Amino acid sequence: MSDKMNTYSGKQFYPMEMEEKDICIEDIAHALSLLCRGGGHIKYFYSVGQHSINCAKEALARKWSGKVILGCLLHDASEAYISDIIRPVKKHLTNYMEIEEMIMNVIFRKFGLSDLTASEKVQIRQIDDEMLDGEMHALLNGELIPTHMLISEPNFQLESTENIEREFLDLFLQLMIK
Repeated sequence: MSDKMNTYSGKQFYPMEMEEKDICIEDIAHALSLLCRGGGHIKYFYSVGQHSINCAKEALARKWSGKVILGCLLHDASEAYISDIIRPVKKHLTNYMEIEEMIMNVIFRKFGLSDLTASEKVQIRQIDDEMLDGEMHALLNGELIPTHMLISEPNFQLESTENIEREFLDLFLQLMIK
């Protein structure tokens, strides 16, 4: 049995020894488009990829920096390699959180985000939290009544995984060109 992981693009590497060369945005976009938020306990499929797009668009609507917008798009990118675990459980899995941080550091280095300031990280976390509030209302209760004011109009509609993957990649490329 191998400790190597296989990715959508055909890369093989040891996830516990991940390097920048192992990271592929196509792998991230593909995997996140297929991972369901909330452990699947929502009314219909809504992916981590769609959540990430909504977060990036919210940062864009707030006219925050390009780094923060890209950070919002990639804030859950580690889940493309180690899957998603719901917050109430994740905080108790300290080893998971260490692994997640290690992978996020590699991803952020790869895409020029290793120098995010503490305040930029707070902005990314703020949007993630506010989007979660909106998602839980929309995807559990069927109402869009976020407890925080979102400036953008997030897309909480059912979308195909192919559309989300394409939109994620298109947004990423736009952000990298700027």
